[in-house]
Amino acid sequence: MIDKVLALYEREMKRFFRSRYMWIMILAQPIMWIIFFGSSFSQVPSEFLQTFFHTNDYIAFIVPGELSVSMMMVGSFSSMSLIQDKRLGYLRRILITPTRKSAIFYAKVLGGMTRGIIQVPIMILVSLALGVTYNIDWLGLIEWLIGLVFLGVGFSSVYAIITTNTSDWQAPGVVSNLLNLPLMFSSTALFPEEFFPSWLKAISNVNPLTYSAELGRDALLYADPPDPLYILYLVAFGVIMLILGSIIVEKYLTVD
Repeated sequence: MIDKVLALYEREMKRFFRSRYMWIMILAQPIMWIIFFGSSFSQVPSEFLQTFFHTNDYIAFIVPGELSVSMMMVGSFSSMSLIQDKRLGYLRRILITPTRKSAIFYAKVLGGMTRGIIQVPIMILVSLALGVTYNIDWLGLIEWLIGLVFLGVGFSSVYAIITTNTSDWQAPGVVSNLLNLPLMFSSTALFPEEFFPSWLKAISNVNPLTYSAELGRDALLYADPPDPLYILYLVAFGVIMLILGSIIVEKYLTVD
């Protein structure tokens, strides 16, 4: 089945690289987040930033969080691609071949995850161009990148699961609006959790975005030794969603 997954994944990547609008979205979204949202604290006294964000530069604080959020948001592309294949009849043609439904699912998930990973060097380079300086722990950086991969796999799986038995174009947008903002603001992607109310802290403590954002800050800002529990949590999230998705897709994926 691996050869079929790779062939379908190659198709996903060709569609991505040939779409100028997809490139605009992938490039523009994180850059605008850094420039506009990240600059919102540019005139704040450094004492405030140190007290609340433990850094002198809010952009440096937000980059790991925004990259984690981006891995979640691009997961919706896996469901968009699946629905497009249904509506164009491509999925029907694939399923009359000896190709398992789970192979299609794996290719969509890998495609969504790859779109997110492409943003990592882009955002880091843009932040460096804006004057951000990092204190990098290289082992932590490798661990964080692995965590981002599994974060992307997990959320791409979630989106693909939700649109398994629908061909409604509006489904990915509705799901994105219902999931993305609550998950983003209930994590430490944008703000530290010290000032969250207790109920929001409880959500943040099980939110995968929190683990990815904190892992990234340890790697890029604080040069702290990587916390193995963080990476284990993200790996578990990605693997569980992938296994669950493959089971659901094999049983419920429809061509209509």
